[in-house]
This record gives sequence, C-alpha cells and structure tokens, in this order.
Amino acid sequence: MKQWDIYLFPFTQERPHPTVVVSHDDRCERCEQINVLICSFAQLNRAPADHEIVLDEADGLDWKTACRCDVIYLLPKAELREMRGHASRERQRQIARKLNECLRFKPW
Repeated sequence: MKQWDIYLFPFTQERPHPTVVVSHDDRCERCEQINVLICSFAQLNRAPADHEIVLDEADGLDWKTACRCDVIYLLPKAELREMRGHASRERQRQIARKLNECLRFKPW
C-alpha cells in the first residue's frame, strides 16, 4: 500500500467507495491507520463541486469518479479492499492543490 493508491473501503451503511491514500509511504508501512480521501463511485453526470477532483480511467477506475478533498479520513488500512488503481501524476498535482485550497494551509 502506497501513497496515491486507490482502494475500495467497505462502508457498513452503503456500498463500497473508492479511497485515495494520501498518507506518506512510511506511515502506510508502519501504522495500522492511514489517511485517505473518499470518492463517489457513481458515474459522475454533473460538474465537480468546488472541493472535488475528478478521477477516471487514467487512474485505474472504470468511469469518472469525484474525489472529495475537503475532508481527510483516518481509516484502518486492514479494511481497505481491492486495489483499483493509482492516481496519475497530473491527478496527484490536482489533488495536492485542491487539498491546499480546501484546507487553507498557511505558509510559515
């Protein structure tokens, strides 16, 4: 499991959703819980919201999927199932920019 990998997470109240691993590889290797972004797996038939980045076949998914960048979830990595792909370089840049925009990190 590495940063930018995309796995399904089996939510108990709804169908599994893709998640994008945003924890650094070191954390993925040594910790039981990792940081992920949750995606909407349903076919995206609308423009993305201000807090979303669209993932698609270039990232290993079957269709356009909205990745939420306004909340980072800490989930048990043992519960992540079925690797679906890996975010492309361009999508990694887009997600990093969107995280900065949504979370409003301030420079030192």
